[in-house]
Amino acid sequence: MAQQVFWLAKTLAQMSSEEFESLCDGCGKCCLHKLEDEDTGDVYYTKVACRYLDHDTCRCQEYTERQRLVEACAVLTPASVQDTYWLPETCAYRLVAEGIPLFDWHPLISGDPESVHTAGISVRGRVVHENTVDPDDLEDHVVRWVN
Repeated sequence: MAQQVFWLAKTLAQMSSEEFESLCDGCGKCCLHKLEDEDTGDVYYTKVACRYLDHDTCRCQEYTERQRLVEACAVLTPASVQDTYWLPETCAYRLVAEGIPLFDWHPLISGDPESVHTAGISVRGRVVHENTVDPDDLEDHVVRWVN
């Protein structure tokens, strides 16, 4: 039983790398291009996905090589989560760091890796490939995720 609720019993820093990685719900929102308002610091998500995001599974196709292939790819660590202000409000890394319970649709709660997609939280079917969008046109692709 304690294995199932490690996220309640441990801080991010206390988790094993396997536990930490399992917090990822597979929504794919980390892999979207984002824009930041220089004046307010507000972050806006676009529906433009990194070229390595599998649009069906919402997982990186080059996960182990992602930072080498995409210089701007943010690799989360227990220490960096606090400074990663752009994480979605539904992100388990953010929730655990802030002491907020995981949502019922999170795979660690539901036991089903498809639950994030079934709940409509993931970007599955809602994004476009970055090669189809001119970088100067990212503002035209800003979205506000309802979930």
